[in-house]
Amino acid sequence: MLSFICLVYILYFGFNYLALYVWVLFVQLYVFCFMYLMKGGIYMYTAEVDKKIKNLASDIYDKLVAVRRQLHKYPELGFDTYKTADFIANYLVNMGIEAYKVMSGAGVVGLIHGTHSLDEFSNSCDAGITEKNLISTSDKFGKVKTIALRADIDALPVNEENTFDYKSRVPGVMHACGHDFHIACLLGAAEILNNLRHYFKGNVKLLFQPGEESVSGAPKMINEGVLENPDVDACIAAHVWPDIPCGKIGIVHGPSFATLNHFIISVHGKGGHGALPHQTIDPIIIGCNIVNSLQTIVSRKVNAFDPAVISVCSFNAGTSVNIIPDTAVLKGTIRTFDISLRKQLEKLICEISQGIAKSMGAEAFVEFIYEAPPVINDSKITDLFIDSASKLISKDDIITNIRPAMVSEDFAFFAERVPSTYFYLGCRNEEKDAVYPLHNSKFKADEECIKIGASLFAKFVIDFLHQDYT
Repeated sequence: MLSFICLVYILYFGFNYLALYVWVLFVQLYVFCFMYLMKGGIYMYTAEVDKKIKNLASDIYDKLVAVRRQLHKYPELGFDTYKTADFIANYLVNMGIEAYKVMSGAGVVGLIHGTHSLDEFSNSCDAGITEKNLISTSDKFGKVKTIALRADIDALPVNEENTFDYKSRVPGVMHACGHDFHIACLLGAAEILNNLRHYFKGNVKLLFQPGEESVSGAPKMINEGVLENPDVDACIAAHVWPDIPCGKIGIVHGPSFATLNHFIISVHGKGGHGALPHQTIDPIIIGCNIVNSLQTIVSRKVNAFDPAVISVCSFNAGTSVNIIPDTAVLKGTIRTFDISLRKQLEKLICEISQGIAKSMGAEAFVEFIYEAPPVINDSKITDLFIDSASKLISKDDIITNIRPAMVSEDFAFFAERVPSTYFYLGCRNEEKDAVYPLHNSKFKADEECIKIGASLFAKFVIDFLHQDYT
């Protein structure tokens, strides 16, 4: 009011430095008070949402545990995840969430539209299992952001040795990598977000992907357009991690999973009688020399601060106790976080293998198979996730100095396309015997991690859609 009086004074009596000074002072004070009140309102709004997320996660926890156990009993391999996909799609539809099948019915995509200022859109949408012909909300309401949450859904060819009553009912197949937990976390996040959709504006895509264990599901899913219509602006995923106690999470900036590349070395020598080795060019001896020499690459050719692994995991040669074979075949894997380093390793593998073979009178042919790039966590998205997670769990429970994993993940293909992050969801609990590593026939995890995973997913979605990330 005083600033208005000063302004009238200036207009009526002419310019006056004192009046101008006072007017500017009160304008600044007004702006400061306005921003303070806005900040307080945002804080209260955020606190309200956080409380609702926690309450909803607790309310649906028992249901999510039941979902996880049902999925655990009936695991499916690779791209034969049709029953799993049916279960997921029906679950989403029963919550009123749009869902459609991809990858010939082996995968599922769900879509939640935030209705904050989009009530008209909410009223006009009918949920159901639909074809892939959804209309982006940006077509009706201008550009809004879209975030994708991804869960892998396939199991492993492992015969389960656990004895609980919901152990796998499928002989030789088990959710030994925790993908049943991932599904439960994502379905939980979906239910939370669907209940809170009036708190955010934007789209949430729920990607349930088969074929992760073969590291080939993600590119196939992407090729079917799951990152389009509406276009995805960011993506996030998680993996249960038995090295981290339940209640904690781990996340890193930059590389979090290594490249996945294989090599095949075929050594061609000259076979003959085992009693007359001087008449042969023994590919087994040559292969052994190659294996030993390959192990010097990382220790002598790679900077000690650059993580790299070269492992020969298969050596096949010969069929008889007294016949030196003509050929030997070595197979192995290369893991690193740096594409240029991977190329350097490949060059050295070729030079060493072919050089040793040639020096011993044989030939070596080297083939490389490229499966997946490294998973690189986007710095801005990762920072936002850490800040978001710290609103629900203690900062002490967010481990940011964890070492990246040298295993591989085809989430890398999503991270190549859109800014993404991937975190490790702690699931270890000695009291519940949840101590076995991934891919172990006795693997189990503390089911409390489902509540945490679902909550963190939901919280991050709302925070991402509220901020001005570009």
